[in-house]
Amino acid sequence: MIIGFDDARIELARQTVGAVRVVPEPGLPGRLLRLVDARGTAYFAKQHAQASRYVQETHAYLTWSGLLPGQLPELVGRHDGSRTLLLTALPGHSAAAAEPTTAEEEQAHHEAGRALGLLHRATSGPSAGGGAIGAELAGRLEAWVERGDRADLLSAVERHRLLSVAGQLSGTRMESAVCHLDYQPRNWLIGDAGFWICDLEHMRRDARVRDFARLEFRRWQAAPRLRDAFFSGYGARLSGTDQRLLESFGAIEAITALVRGHEQDDLSLSTHGRTVLSRIA
Repeated sequence: MIIGFDDARIELARQTVGAVRVVPEPGLPGRLLRLVDARGTAYFAKQHAQASRYVQETHAYLTWSGLLPGQLPELVGRHDGSRTLLLTALPGHSAAAAEPTTAEEEQAHHEAGRALGLLHRATSGPSAGGGAIGAELAGRLEAWVERGDRADLLSAVERHRLLSVAGQLSGTRMESAVCHLDYQPRNWLIGDAGFWICDLEHMRRDARVRDFARLEFRRWQAAPRLRDAFFSGYGARLSGTDQRLLESFGAIEAITALVRGHEQDDLSLSTHGRTVLSRIA
């Protein structure tokens, strides 16, 4: 990996914490650098390609990090012009690496539920902004269907099915909360000292139940014991209304996976989208 001396991420780190060195980390996305300063403190420097994602993640750290003390990276520095963040590195290892069917995997889901429950309870209200959120989500779904149409990814029947769900969402009031919206094991870190959450670039106020969608359609349907462990930590089970709403969010999961899988030439993501789409009544 060749990193230029004038790389915005390194420049931000030098201006904020002094001299740093790059620590190679296989599998790290290209926009991230792991850095260590002269005292041995580790950081991640992250540069966003999209201004909206940069603004959203910065807002999340500045506004909501106090709701989960000690479980999120600390925002050490930022540079608006280059859309770059400097964050403390968290301990632990990725929960995605936990061996399937082990106590470690179940414990990760339990702790994930506990942390998300704290965030949701601190920021939710009965149907707060519910009608507006339903209409917004319907619009998002319709926009993704249009992208799928342009790429010739949908049959007429599939298109009708997805737009029907959009129509249902537009008239549904739903409880809102501050949501992570990419809440899954790849964004959790686990270790003997605790449980931590990373990657807040999608975090915003949204339908509370939608924060379970990635787990429901990517993990729990094949491993219901993990769902049980999660909601044991969360402190409340889904009501029948919540479960029906979560099933509706499968439409968003399906079409976004289909379109992104097509655009990124990611066969596994496309296959996931097809699988979820086939389940939508």
